[in-house]
Amino acid sequence: MALNGLPKVTIDYGNGALGQTISSADGLLCLVVCGAVAVSTTFTLAKQYSIRKLADLNTLGITADNNPLLYQTVKDFYTEAQEGTQVYIIGYPNTLKMSNVLDKENPYLRNVIEATNGQIRGFVVTSVSTGTPTITNGLDADIPAALLNAQNLGEWSRTARYAPVFTIIDGLNFTGNASDLKDLKEHSYYRAAVVIGSINAGAANQAVGLVAGRIASASVDHNIGRVADGALNVLTMYAGDTAIELADTETIYNLSYITFRTFTGTSGYFISDDLMATKETDDYNHLTAVRTIDKAARICYSVLVTQLLDKVQVRSNGTILQPVIVSWQQIIENAIATNMTAGGELSDDNGDNGVEVYIDPTQDVLATSTIYVEVRVRPFGYARYINVLLGFTVNEN
Repeated sequence: MALNGLPKVTIDYGNGALGQTISSADGLLCLVVCGAVAVSTTFTLAKQYSIRKLADLNTLGITADNNPLLYQTVKDFYTEAQEGTQVYIIGYPNTLKMSNVLDKENPYLRNVIEATNGQIRGFVVTSVSTGTPTITNGLDADIPAALLNAQNLGEWSRTARYAPVFTIIDGLNFTGNASDLKDLKEHSYYRAAVVIGSINAGAANQAVGLVAGRIASASVDHNIGRVADGALNVLTMYAGDTAIELADTETIYNLSYITFRTFTGTSGYFISDDLMATKETDDYNHLTAVRTIDKAARICYSVLVTQLLDKVQVRSNGTILQPVIVSWQQIIENAIATNMTAGGELSDDNGDNGVEVYIDPTQDVLATSTIYVEVRVRPFGYARYINVLLGFTVNEN
């Protein structure tokens, strides 16, 4: 018998039994302001800064005087998000439009995605309005290009960096006339949304900071307009020059914009819904659906990337052995169940964890070196319409 040193007891630690969650920054956003102004050496344009409270702007030298829009956007963000919530901010000069910084071919927000290693989940983009704006369909003429570029940026980030993002766009220079607006359901921009509604009457900029704060505070399955979460922390809301209470918010909503509303008998203002700029038949026509599927995609990637170039046991015909299929299915399902279902972010039906994973056992991996995996997750339904039949009842004695 070979000797291995002094007699001893060796204890090894097993791993993987606790189902630990994957680190996730579901509400991490970047607030983007075109028309910002650099401040000495403390705040440089085209450079992202991480902050956790409004007071952090003091360190950067940003004030309501030298950067009013940036300051107000951050202030609105922390009106809804708790101090300590991380958010990135970045400013660009007034020579750049929203569509310019969103263009994936330009070294702007694309660089932010890469510099933050894909951790950002969404951009909230606004711009200082200068001079006499050009209006198209009731909004700044830059909006159509900004929407298209936001969609393309999100898809590039999803496919090239495995880090899907969405974009909330300021409905800049809204004329106040809902009938002027273009129907966003004519598009297929499920990674973009436009906000209409501001804190001040006739303001060129819409209250994107408030929307951003609600997104950062909500889990991926929560609608940002959820009434149970309470009213927005503002005293007034307008659509153009008209108070939200009197504005044609139904038309704005029906055209698929994110706007604001009130409820009879309930004080305060609420976000109307989380509509994206896409068709009603699109599975991802609401931000909740986009955020849910994006989180599932990030989890799948983090699990499956560890399997790249690993050995896969196959039969003589090149197909995967059943135990391998079961193992892969279990790994993926467990990861999604632990990181989403357990937190109430997927709809669990009788213990199925709200996730299904299928791997075709007939695919020839030996010949193709490719494994196709189908993953489906079950989102929640949302009570957008509640119909009540109300009448009298007469009890006969």
